[in-house]
Amino acid sequence: MKMQHFFFLPLLFLSDFLAVESISPNERKLRKAKLPKIRKENSVLLLKKSNFDRALKETKYLLVEFYVSLSQASQNVSKEFAEAARLLKKEAPRIQFGKIDVTDQHDLRKEFNIQEFPTVKFFVDGIREAPIDCKGVRRASAFITWLKRQTGPSTVLINSTDQVEAIINADDLAVIGFFKELHNDSAEVFRETAKDVPEMPFGMTSSEDICAHYGIQTNALVVFKKGKPVHNEVLEDGRRNKLDLTRIIKTFTLDLVTEYNLETSVKIFDVPVENHILLFIPTNSETFNTTYENYKSAAAEFRGKIMFVLVNTNETRNGRIFEYFRIREVDVPAVRILNLTSQAKYKMPADEVTVENVRHFCQSYLDGKAKLHLSSEEIAEDWDKMPVKVLVGQNFNRIVFNRTMTVFVMFYAPWSYDCRKLLPIWDELGEKYQSHKDVIIAKIDITANDVLSVAMDRYPFFRLFPAGPDIQEVPYVGEHNLEAFSEFLEEQIKMKAETREKGPSRGMKGVLSQKETVITEKEEL
Repeated sequence: MKMQHFFFLPLLFLSDFLAVESISPNERKLRKAKLPKIRKENSVLLLKKSNFDRALKETKYLLVEFYVSLSQASQNVSKEFAEAARLLKKEAPRIQFGKIDVTDQHDLRKEFNIQEFPTVKFFVDGIREAPIDCKGVRRASAFITWLKRQTGPSTVLINSTDQVEAIINADDLAVIGFFKELHNDSAEVFRETAKDVPEMPFGMTSSEDICAHYGIQTNALVVFKKGKPVHNEVLEDGRRNKLDLTRIIKTFTLDLVTEYNLETSVKIFDVPVENHILLFIPTNSETFNTTYENYKSAAAEFRGKIMFVLVNTNETRNGRIFEYFRIREVDVPAVRILNLTSQAKYKMPADEVTVENVRHFCQSYLDGKAKLHLSSEEIAEDWDKMPVKVLVGQNFNRIVFNRTMTVFVMFYAPWSYDCRKLLPIWDELGEKYQSHKDVIIAKIDITANDVLSVAMDRYPFFRLFPAGPDIQEVPYVGEHNLEAFSEFLEEQIKMKAETREKGPSRGMKGVLSQKETVITEKEEL
């Protein structure tokens, strides 16, 4: 027996030796020098290009906030994001939270097409392609519910009327799906919808007794408010998709007509209804009650298609929205429709706010028959004589979308203190690049000119339109000083240098005419 032990010892030693020798010197160095942990801040991973791929590989579920540090909206969401990370730390360790400041992470911003701040995306199993968008979620509790529904069952399976009553009475709003069977297309769309509406509980049942108790005879979604049914949506296979149901359900988080103010504005834009109709009227006017009731009476018919908003023209804090729609005191009461995707505005042709006029205006818009309402200042004779060119609605597309010139534009509001403070710096930038024949520094008063081809942002905001055959727009998110503006412009010019058309610049004479420029104006109705 001892001889057998001695016989195996050399073999064991040899196998260990061969295993060690099979590891390359580089691999041995990596094993010895373990990579340091990715740094965290308030339970949130601090990510950038150099460690993002590693974070994906090491994490089963990764929720990432793409933000800019100067954005107040980003700062607000970041606090809630960090609180959700803290609360889920022990309960769900497989779920990690990360954040990326895209101010200096241009590659990641471009890769994931980050246009709004903040933007939150969810990565599963380290897959970098096609992450899941987490839209409209701003509170810690909603982030947690959203994640739980993405990683587990999205709805509660209901087996009794007592369960239904418990769910619909637990919160102000609840959604119950009634189905003949739980494995059809309608039920699957309902489950997917629940994932994107974390603000309220979802339940579903196929019990005949429960359906009969609530008088449901076909596949249907019922929205309950304070325990009472307020909306019944029949679900037929293929008739409704997730976005349709999400739009309808989320409208119940707001009143049928929502008054616009600082508190409700965030909620209004979180509901994925892209068509907004706005009534501008002083709430203390003699005709307010009658006008409001007429407006409200038309609203129910267009729920989920057009969001009805009331704007009190006596409220001075609504100044920006008056400017945006060019509403004057003599215009009220006034009714406008805005498409959030194209920024296109429409004016109700009738002056009187009656139920029939509002209904006809909404239907003509949805049918694509309403006429655009565009505003533009006249083109000044000396618009191109100064270092900073002055654009208006009439010449904007002709100047910025051309093949030979790189155009850097400041969008400003004359009444804004921040804008007025930056205009002298913008003039300095214009003087610096005045001798560059292929660069235009420009500005446009966005409160007096409608521009459909550019997504609006908080004033002041900046967009660069590179030279080249394609219509492009590059948002600027850096510091507001001459050095930062210049560095950004030089970087963009360098990036485009290889792809720009060859040949001498034609200067201002080389810009395309309005007819030659093709702008696609999207209108998702």
